[in-house]
Amino acid sequence: MPKTLASSLKSAPLVTSPLRFWHRGQVMNPGNVPPDRTLLDLLREDLRLTATKEGCAAGDCGACTVVVAEAKDGRLQYRAVNSCIKPAHAIGGLALWTAADLAQKDGTLHPVQQAMVACHGSQCGFCTPGFVMSLFALYQRTVAQGQAVDKHSAHEALSGNLCRCTGYRPIVQAACSLQADATQAVDEKPIVAALQKLVAPAKTDGDYQRPSTLPGLLQARAQHPQAQLIAGATDAGLWITQGLRRMPQIIDLTRVGELRRVEHYPHHIAIGAAVNLQDAFEALAKDRPVIAPFGERFAGWPVRQSGTLGGNVANGSPIGDSMPLLIALGAQLVLMAWRNINGKGRAVHRHVPLDRFYTGYRQSLLAPDEVLAWIVVPRPASGEWLGAYKVSKRQEDDISAVCLSVQLQVEGGWIKSARIGAGGVAATPARAVKTEAALIGQPWNEATLQAAQGAIADEFSPLSDLRASADYRRQILGQLLRRAWLESTGHTTVRLEAFA
Repeated sequence: MPKTLASSLKSAPLVTSPLRFWHRGQVMNPGNVPPDRTLLDLLREDLRLTATKEGCAAGDCGACTVVVAEAKDGRLQYRAVNSCIKPAHAIGGLALWTAADLAQKDGTLHPVQQAMVACHGSQCGFCTPGFVMSLFALYQRTVAQGQAVDKHSAHEALSGNLCRCTGYRPIVQAACSLQADATQAVDEKPIVAALQKLVAPAKTDGDYQRPSTLPGLLQARAQHPQAQLIAGATDAGLWITQGLRRMPQIIDLTRVGELRRVEHYPHHIAIGAAVNLQDAFEALAKDRPVIAPFGERFAGWPVRQSGTLGGNVANGSPIGDSMPLLIALGAQLVLMAWRNINGKGRAVHRHVPLDRFYTGYRQSLLAPDEVLAWIVVPRPASGEWLGAYKVSKRQEDDISAVCLSVQLQVEGGWIKSARIGAGGVAATPARAVKTEAALIGQPWNEATLQAAQGAIADEFSPLSDLRASADYRRQILGQLLRRAWLESTGHTTVRLEAFA
């Protein structure tokens, strides 16, 4: 159990808040906002702030990108997010910027806007507001802090934005040309002061609840087991915009302080369910650097900054990329609930191995009153080797056709242990136990590889869909095992990145 748990499990009242956020120097307080209304609809339809565009309404194109900031330690932390799949209430207590908020009152352009003009970064212009906002977040994180923008950071910051006119070169050039302008610096002090005042609890109708403590979250879940739990809402937002699903009651866990931390222990790390994907992958990559490029391919920057590792795991999509990786790492989940024991309410928890968590397509062992609180990941054992692979139609910002992660311990040329997680080949993320059995105790050579390739082809019965055929998926599983064999035995030119 993470060390912060014992100190936080005291009865706490549920903290709920109206929708109040900072925008253009004032606190906005729009009324009668349904819990499942998106931020994009609030901006364009309710507030008539039409600089933000709607493209795909699925979080894929980036035309709707806005920037939000949270006050932390007296400063603002800036994030570019997709407003089309972000619930409007999720920005309660945050500061908001759209593309119409950057230029000064006299019309002087912000440095990111001026760079786009100077580098001819806009063609048809529909996607431009989203690119500008991604660049504004990059500017605030780097240039405003005295750091230069290189091509890698530019590509990473713009990874969630698509341009149908194929104008990427001048946009990347604009990003790399950014220079700090002291006259355009954001005056953070009054914004931080305004946001701190928004933290105070206020009465609401309870349709959208944002508990700030773990006991508050567990009690809210116990009282409303039918409510939709959300974190970054990168999946739940699609259920609203694409599935037209109504969510009359939502519990948002992103403000629960205990679940926003990554806790480090000698033998494992515990990643809170409200830790965003970017921070979670960075924490995992400290022990296993191969995870860093895998994490960058998970999704574009806005999705990684909004979505959470806990949400990805709880959602349980068979093509979610994080679960095969976590299965290969031997991750366990901490599930928590608020139960009445001997006439007194208290928090209870249980540990479940991730590879036993899923019971069917998007079904799991999570009880209606439970919350996934932490993902516990063991630290690398001596001699561990890890490979993490994703095959998709696009190199970046695309959903997997097949995902495979392989963890091996090889001593003296013999395989001591093996764990393999697979995605896109079954109704749930799955562990390839038969393939592991074909590897363990065998010499790590061509004959053992071929036996493992045959085992993994027989272990799963994938479906054919728009991303790949069943036969293709079976073949790719075997070829990814071959890639793992080549890499783990010293070949250095297996990955595309090696030729860059």
